Amino acid sequence: MDVDEVLGLFMEGFGRFLEGRGLEFRVDRFALFQNIYRPGEAEHLPIADGRAHFDDFFRYGCGDMEPAPGAVEGLRALSRQASVVIFTNAPGPARLARARWLGRHRLDYPLVLNTGPKGPLAAGMAAQVRGPTVFVDDLMSNLDSVADSAPQVIRFQMVADKRLQPLAPAAPDRHTRIDDWDELRAAIEAAIS
Repeated sequence: MDVDEVLGLFMEGFGRFLEGRGLEFRVDRFALFQNIYRPGEAEHLPIADGRAHFDDFFRYGCGDMEPAPGAVEGLRALSRQASVVIFTNAPGPARLARARWLGRHRLDYPLVLNTGPKGPLAAGMAAQVRGPTVFVDDLMSNLDSVADSAPQVIRFQMVADKRLQPLAPAAPDRHTRIDDWDELRAAIEAAIS
């Protein structure tokens, strides 16, 4: 289970962080660093500057994020019949802040921090359990990585931020897309029963 845009409203939290630095975060494309602007400017910040703000967010601001609507209740219900593991890509310095955020929002399930493609590690985790395994992420690259490394894993795409939903690429022929936590919970329950 991913954190950003699955369990938590990352884009909203990152946007508030940038506003605190006098910047604008315009969600007009599905490209994180190309949505960061100086007020009134038409050209986004250079990618390297955007990446520096992103890294700073994980150092100082990633605890300022709201849970996705229905995520807390959905995971609680799923945890009654399945082992839940939070599997997220985040820089190493974010581990403590991310764990605190999860605990504060009653999402304190085992946390696996990763960088890069998620497929190889997902395949290793899936090999350690009996029965069906489910992977949920917002990014096609992570879903595709899991499909390549562990095709037996059932994949769901979830994009919690309503502004991002129409912009997010999807491949419904490869990964089921569900952007509502009540529907996602029901689909996961059906997949693992």
